[in-house]
Amino acid sequence: MTTPSPFVPPPGARAYALRTARGEFAVVDAPVAAGVEPRGVALLVPGFTGSKEDFHLLHEPLAARGYRTVAVDGRGQNESDGPADDEAPYAQDELARDLLAQADALGTPVHLMGRSLGGQVARAAVLLDPAPFVSFTLMSSGPARISESQQQRVKLLHDALAVMTMAEVWQVITLMGPPEEVGGPARGFGGPELLRQRWLNHKPAQLLATGKQLCVEPDRVAELAAVPLPLHVLSGARDDTWPVPLLDEMAQRLGAHRTVISGAEHSPNADRPGATAEAFADFWDAHPPHH
Repeated sequence: MTTPSPFVPPPGARAYALRTARGEFAVVDAPVAAGVEPRGVALLVPGFTGSKEDFHLLHEPLAARGYRTVAVDGRGQNESDGPADDEAPYAQDELARDLLAQADALGTPVHLMGRSLGGQVARAAVLLDPAPFVSFTLMSSGPARISESQQQRVKLLHDALAVMTMAEVWQVITLMGPPEEVGGPARGFGGPELLRQRWLNHKPAQLLATGKQLCVEPDRVAELAAVPLPLHVLSGARDDTWPVPLLDEMAQRLGAHRTVISGAEHSPNADRPGATAEAFADFWDAHPPHH
């Protein structure tokens, strides 16, 4: 008898293991709302220290707009398995291939949305093979490496993970106040105990490998601009991980649709889920899958 997951999906959604050619990945899969004309399928990719639960507040409004949404735990994130100590399987190219396998397993072209680190992994996937995707939205995800201040925080986390257990590191994080990329946000997610459980579920090697990626990611905007996919850059009005003017400039370089969610910071999905879902659906409506 398997223990039921403490991570309860939102109403109407189903949590299960998506079987792919590259193994199983934990997903939350929310169908189109009853009586609504289906308009497409979206794959939602979380950020550093994040998980599928970050998108809980988006499923319902997107279902009402005709979109089935599938939020995924990447390899080594929360309820998706991965090695605890070997960083090689978490190389960006490996994570990008995981994403292509997830899209393939869904069996239909998908609108791809990646948040923060997830945006950079998703970008790598699109650059490997854009074919499975109808459109690509980068949420709170910048052109290259993260800001100096966030690099310092990732380095602190890296140093802590080298000498402490995950449980000890979590205590430090909660005392320090969570940086943008660590531990939060709790809204729509559950209480502090669930956040702690998610943290403990993360594989240290995944955090170490992806933390390094965030600090060295090159600018691949020109490569992405050359891909014939509709692109969308969405962010809050404030962002400490990638300053908003940098995101504005990236959108221009990409020729992308640009949305700024007022009153939101690095997690528009949690800060203003209604407005964020609306912006996604408006963009997707303008770029339906070809039949």
